[in-house]
Amino acid sequence: MKFLLVEDNIELARAISSRLRLDGHVIDHAAKLEDASEFISTGEYDLILLDIMLPDGDGRMFLKQHRANDLDTPVIILTARSQVSDRIGSLDLGADDYITKPFDHAELEARCRAVLRRKAGKARSIFEMGGIVFDPVAGYLVVQGEAVKLRNRELRLLELLVNAQGQIFSKQKLVDRLFSYDDDVSENAIEVYIGRLRKHLEGSNLKIKTLRGLGYRLDHEQ
Repeated sequence: MKFLLVEDNIELARAISSRLRLDGHVIDHAAKLEDASEFISTGEYDLILLDIMLPDGDGRMFLKQHRANDLDTPVIILTARSQVSDRIGSLDLGADDYITKPFDHAELEARCRAVLRRKAGKARSIFEMGGIVFDPVAGYLVVQGEAVKLRNRELRLLELLVNAQGQIFSKQKLVDRLFSYDDDVSENAIEVYIGRLRKHLEGSNLKIKTLRGLGYRLDHEQ
């Protein structure tokens, strides 16, 4: 998954980013609301982690503005404010969850998973289809009863394709979703990951199709 972290405390931002990257997530970091707006205008995110008190404004007003502009990306508020009125106000403005600093990183990870499950309309994170069992949270894939070891990028690529089965993804779109803004990567890297994932899915009814000039699509063949 690709997250946008909006946090001006650099030490905290590094700690959060490092922890989430260990789970294979891609993190873009903005220390100001101006930078966050730029990221949102040029990229697509699965989740936004948003601080309230930022150098150039209030994160809640940022949230209100973007909800008014039909931004439906899930948002978790990160803040030192613990009053009930603050929590209620943030949720009423469109936040999906709220966590008070200081927090345990394991709790933040759990809240991220819960919000993403709700967004997808799922109570659990496990996918069973086409002869595979796939759990992106635990990081395992079973194909026709055989466990398959996935690298982080392969794991997130499969998660992206499974969550949007039948949708076409161009190479550039996959680059945008699998790598951070600062990563120097070419579209050729996508071909490598697609090739590896195809080998992992051999024996199942899930096929990654190439649509010439358009991109890739995950199909469930009967």
